[in-house]
Amino acid sequence: MDNANQIVSLMFDNDRFSKWLGIEKVLIEEGKAILKMTIREEMLNGFDIAHGGIVFSLADSALAFASNSYGRKSVSIEASTNWFQALKLGDVIIAESSLKSISNKQAVFDIDITKDSVLVASFRGVVYRTSKEWIE
Repeated sequence: MDNANQIVSLMFDNDRFSKWLGIEKVLIEEGKAILKMTIREEMLNGFDIAHGGIVFSLADSALAFASNSYGRKSVSIEASTNWFQALKLGDVIIAESSLKSISNKQAVFDIDITKDSVLVASFRGVVYRTSKEWIE
């Protein structure tokens, strides 16, 4: 198992919220995470559409896994989301991260959330890269 997958496995094993969301890891590479999730009934708001926080949370998990995959413990310090389409019960969504910039102390990632290859939301996250390593 490569370092990126080993690190994300360590994170995921202790990530009760990502597990509750039903997140599946599709692809993990250094600086990249692709995750999949199905919208369940308890994720719907009063309009019978997915609560925006659910989509944000999926993207936030992709940010966490992608940013930590470099080996340094990283935590989000800023994030924003734009929603373009409502999601309904049973919709399967994919979050795919892409690195925009990285420095010693910070990294910026964009995460596209799609349903059937159509963009339904976009997320931008900034992480603080600590000096602590996942694997000593």
